[in-house]
Amino acid sequence: MSLNTLSVILAGGYGSRLLPLTQDRAKPAVPFGGKYRIIDFTLANCLHSGLRRILVLTQYKSLSVQKHLRDGWSVFNPELGEFVTPVPPQMHSGEQTYRGTADAVYQNLNLLLRNGARWILVLSGDHIYRMDYAPLLKHHRKHKAGMTVACMSVPREESSKLSILTSNAHGKVTGFQHKPKDPARDPEDPNRSLASMGVYVFSLKKLVEALEADAKREDSDHDFDRDIIPWMIGTHGVHAFKFGTDKGRVTPDRYWCHMDSLDSYYRANMELLDPVPSLDLYQSDWTIRTYQPQAPPARTVPGASGSEGICINSIVAGGVVINGGSVQHSILFPQVHVGDEAVIHDAILFNGVRVGAGADLQRCIIDKDVVIPSGERIGFDLAKDATRFTVSDDGVVVVPRGYRF
Repeated sequence: MSLNTLSVILAGGYGSRLLPLTQDRAKPAVPFGGKYRIIDFTLANCLHSGLRRILVLTQYKSLSVQKHLRDGWSVFNPELGEFVTPVPPQMHSGEQTYRGTADAVYQNLNLLLRNGARWILVLSGDHIYRMDYAPLLKHHRKHKAGMTVACMSVPREESSKLSILTSNAHGKVTGFQHKPKDPARDPEDPNRSLASMGVYVFSLKKLVEALEADAKREDSDHDFDRDIIPWMIGTHGVHAFKFGTDKGRVTPDRYWCHMDSLDSYYRANMELLDPVPSLDLYQSDWTIRTYQPQAPPARTVPGASGSEGICINSIVAGGVVINGGSVQHSILFPQVHVGDEAVIHDAILFNGVRVGAGADLQRCIIDKDVVIPSGERIGFDLAKDATRFTVSDDGVVVVPRGYRF
């Protein structure tokens, strides 16, 4: 089945709602969890599912994704028909770059057709989750569907930000709403709705028909959720696959997070610090691969004041030095240095951040290579912080990459 399936990862989105974290990198390349990039989770799912023919469709600031794929994912053997290949816009159908998710795939139909695949697995590169795609593909073949949509039950108050579907007793999708004001209710729980996960399986012939028809429509957004799925429901047979009903080989924690805002990004990282995290990064048979630099082990060391370096309930990557400072409930990426008597609480510090002596940081995200001056305070006076930095709706302060005080 793996040789008959081609995986296509959509990794070209602008990511405006994650600015300034996406100022210099594509959204799928945003760091996550102390050592990973967001796209690593989708790629790891493919790897563990035995799917080793992968196209990554890039566009916006694509070098960040391409470099990461080169450094961290050059593990497949082309002689065995395996590959993970970044594909920037080729403009085969005109002079335009990708106009939407469906158009991105349409412009690369030549790559799909020449690979000889029977099924196309379309994935998003900006979601955090662990999923064995084998049961999904099996479900698709069993029902002989033109398309299968992976979905999960979510609280109705969250549904207006997602694409919501309805299905009959046989699992056939009967309706699809993109970010509805009044989301359809899950028949099994009226307080919840069935949300699309942005994970789709297509039979190649049906996908080609849908994309070619969509390309001719002048009123189309050329988007899978807005255009392709509603059209296919009435013409090609769309089925739903509920995430977690068939666990495959991965523990069914049923965790899925769409990074649609700075606050969702921050929460997803902080949830990794829960006593029993929603997403288990430590499952030995479902590891998340990534690129990581050669770095010495993290360490704590007493500062000049005599204060001990302290780390409490935090994720601390290689090369981190806590020199007399205190780190609590925070995530530190590689090569971070925390100075004497500095206090870090509820914070995310990217690679190479240096925190000066006596600085105090809380509820903030500090992007790469920022030097925090001694005595600086961030996250305590949001009005002041907003004049210098980005402050999210929930009051998380984000300092952009390379900011100079």
